[in-house]
Amino acid sequence: METRMTTGVFVGLITLDCIYQTRRSLQPNEKQVAEAMLLAAGGPATNAAIAFQALGGQARLVGALGQHPLTTVVRDDLAQQGVELVDLTPTATEPPPFSSIVVNVETGDRAVISRNAADRPMPRAPFPNTLLDQADCLLLDGHQMALGCHLAQLARPQQLPVVIDAGSWKPGFDQLLPFATTVIASANFHPPGTGTAAAAIAYLRSLNVSQIAGTRGVEALRYQTESSAGSQSGTGPVSAIKPMETLGAGDIFHGAFCYYATQTADFVTALHRSAAVATLACQSWGTRRWIKQLPLATGPLDQSPQ
Repeated sequence: METRMTTGVFVGLITLDCIYQTRRSLQPNEKQVAEAMLLAAGGPATNAAIAFQALGGQARLVGALGQHPLTTVVRDDLAQQGVELVDLTPTATEPPPFSSIVVNVETGDRAVISRNAADRPMPRAPFPNTLLDQADCLLLDGHQMALGCHLAQLARPQQLPVVIDAGSWKPGFDQLLPFATTVIASANFHPPGTGTAAAAIAYLRSLNVSQIAGTRGVEALRYQTESSAGSQSGTGPVSAIKPMETLGAGDIFHGAFCYYATQTADFVTALHRSAAVATLACQSWGTRRWIKQLPLATGPLDQSPQ
């Protein structure tokens, strides 16, 4: 009997990223020759979907792309990674959201300039009714808010885990977050009226989100979970490394979490394994090369925290 692959649905931003590697930061009016350059599909949901696929799942990416010539690069990259693309604006002729990124190879710091989806037509209802077919989890990055709210409401009666990538506060989150089962928030996530990580967590708890985690870069991540067995809170260590770069590390963490959360019922274990994948990604150039290192890291990534 054939075993069905774990399927994750990832809804949100799809960009074309142009990534340059340099030895030092650019100065005003300066020209530099990059050490390396990469064109790749990007965006929070996109990078999460690729991580999910790389770890052994089947990722379905839902977003707005269109048919501009530049979208060929995005489509080819997603196809090479094995990610299924559901394009909500297949006839759009505008160029895809574009990001230019400069990464300092010496420090791992990056500078990003982009328009994201500011000029893009937003897909509107009715949405395809097959987006959640055979899904085992749903991740929303907030960049397709109307669709995200629609799918989150459909997921609840199916008892489908709904993971929110809360990188920063976005209009409409107040409508979406009450349907979340898990929220993974960055240090930049500040709901209205909050200014600290503790206040942001308290806000999420007031919405009855059962699993909450806060990532803080190289600092220990915080978590809080509520279940029939009781509540649990604490911090999880992050390995001390010298990163080659941190581009997309949070997105990769989210995709890894979606995968590991379908493999284990233990929230903390899933967080621990996801942090290990994100750490691995920070030790290689670009947003793809870390995938080739996964076989070498299989042992540590499969270990639960002691």
